[in-house]
Amino acid sequence: MPNLALKIVFHGQNAANFRQGFEALIEPQHQVLDLSDALDRPGERDHYESADVVIGVRLQADMPRPLKARLFHAPAAGTDAVDTALLPAPCTLANCFGHENAIAEYVIAAMLMRHVPLARADQDLRQQRWPLTAGRPGATRTEMGHQTLGLLGFGHIAQTVAHRAKAFGMRVHVANRSPITHPLVDHSWTLDGLHDFMGSCDAVLVSLPLTANTQGLVDAPALAAMRPDAVLLNVGRGAVVEEKALFEALQTRRMGGAVIDTWYQYPSPTQPECAPSQFDFASLDNVVMTPHMSGWTSGTVRRRQETLAENIGRLSRGEALIHVLHGPA
Repeated sequence: MPNLALKIVFHGQNAANFRQGFEALIEPQHQVLDLSDALDRPGERDHYESADVVIGVRLQADMPRPLKARLFHAPAAGTDAVDTALLPAPCTLANCFGHENAIAEYVIAAMLMRHVPLARADQDLRQQRWPLTAGRPGATRTEMGHQTLGLLGFGHIAQTVAHRAKAFGMRVHVANRSPITHPLVDHSWTLDGLHDFMGSCDAVLVSLPLTANTQGLVDAPALAAMRPDAVLLNVGRGAVVEEKALFEALQTRRMGGAVIDTWYQYPSPTQPECAPSQFDFASLDNVVMTPHMSGWTSGTVRRRQETLAENIGRLSRGEALIHVLHGPA
């Protein structure tokens, strides 16, 4: 039996990042179309409503419905902007990973910055200053390998980070909804022990998705349980960490610092530039701010393209899909 020909639409700028060279990864019988975020160009609404496969990151009540879709595929891990109630009954929601290696490198680099001050040493020496030279009083620095890394959640990202952290000699603690037994984990808690977990770590990595159960999970009491010199790193979703509580904990220096890659406010098609929060994190000297870049590498793009193509091939052949989050009703 020949494989089924599918109509595939890439919806919006986010999906367009995975478009270049995509035809080379799929069978030639498929039709591939590019649609704008607004779906307001001639014919775009009809193409969206009649597509077999929608590749995109958003489905909300103010949008047309993908009436014929059998697969709604996010080209990323997060699907919190996809309202599954709006999917047609036969449609599957799937996502992509492939970003864990890139994010693990970001996390290790961010932690190393606190122990190996290369930029400061470089700037000092350019000014003929030698405060960090070996043997100077106060020049000794800390070692990351002597510290404990806490992983809030133990999914793809956290497990990949754990491998890297162990290579440096770190202890690894985990807090997770369900109990964890893993050769890389030295100690674990369920979420009812969150405060004890937070207090056990020199660095806490948040990599949880945003759900009704995780929103605001890291609140003021959880942050207050951290060691005064500990650092929080968020590469999951901004709102998992309560915004006001984080700002105040950093502002009053009740914690050692933060590295924030996922935020509370983002640019939109109508507002291409904006502050990442209603609070002035940029005024704080104990936070490193990055613009949701931790997983964005050429390797991530390639791996996600391969996942998209794999699922399209499976759908065409009538095979079981991978990375399924929501099955047909």
